Amino acid sequence: MRRAEDVTLFTFSLFPFSAQDFSLCEQIKQSFIPPLRAAELVDSKSCKFLTETTLSELPIIQRTHDLIKWYVPILNKLPRDHKFMLGDRIVSALYDLLEGLVRARYSRDKLDLLQSLNAQLSVLRHQTRLLLDFELISSKRFQFANQHLDAIGSELGGWIKRQQTFRPVEAA
Repeated sequence: MRRAEDVTLFTFSLFPFSAQDFSLCEQIKQSFIPPLRAAELVDSKSCKFLTETTLSELPIIQRTHDLIKWYVPILNKLPRDHKFMLGDRIVSALYDLLEGLVRARYSRDKLDLLQSLNAQLSVLRHQTRLLLDFELISSKRFQFANQHLDAIGSELGGWIKRQQTFRPVEAA
């Protein structure tokens, strides 16, 4: 699994830098500023590529984005009977999931939001299974969607677990 640091390091190795640019980029990276903010602080010529790597700071957001790009065109081709009920619900749930993940990224109290997103993801899994049960998508597409949903769920579960361990214990 790729992490944001790996993506950033890989991206740094693709572009020629002067020694001063590289050290400035390293200082910014080590100060835990997300890559998208780093592009604003570094000379725009030398680190222009950072603005092109949108959403690379959290792989779960990128994975959800990729799932939406793959899934929405398929859902738009559903028969009319299912397109405006099940298809629209899945599309709305996917967009809500992406929005919730981005909000959680910048929220102080992430745990409650992440747990509600986990419930939304479970609903998405069931809705995707309904598409297969109604024979609206092939088993190959179902497997692909399910693999992406499972990967998002694994990353979300890890994020929730991390938040539970870092949450300060409230005094009784």
